[in-house]
Amino acid sequence: MNLTNLREPVDGCRGAQAPAGSRSIDEILAAARVRLRRLDPEAGHLAIRAGAVLVDIRPAAQRAATGSIPGALVVERNVLEWRFDPRSSARLPFADRYDLPVVVFCQEGYTSSLAAAALQDLGLHRATDIVGGFVAWRGLGLPAFGPTDVYAEPSIVPPAIPRRALT
Repeated sequence: MNLTNLREPVDGCRGAQAPAGSRSIDEILAAARVRLRRLDPEAGHLAIRAGAVLVDIRPAAQRAATGSIPGALVVERNVLEWRFDPRSSARLPFADRYDLPVVVFCQEGYTSSLAAAALQDLGLHRATDIVGGFVAWRGLGLPAFGPTDVYAEPSIVPPAIPRRALT
């Protein structure tokens, strides 16, 4: 593989000039959000209690560092579409219908908007996200765990369970 070609301009695009037809991330985010009926954290909490699937798309390190929401399904962003596309052989067993209410969240509510729009592109018309993400959720005092220090030694070591107690 020749990496020198990566330094060459593509289709005449040089420096800071954007290629024709490209959009900024702010434009892409705004277009995604126009399509969503975004939920504030309290409305998100009510939707989950009413049966919506709450999906945490944050990476493991971020969840460990900041905490998590009880009952949230962890599906990291890089596999989200495959897990929720009813046509995908890699879908989750319950993701077999297009009217599935899915509420996605990330740390602050940016990536989740893009993710929810991607789910809508698959046909999941009830997909949306939480305004402000986990930060807003926790800020309102809604149920949350953690954070956990994944490198810390446990302060209390549970007693060994006798083998006969497990049978």
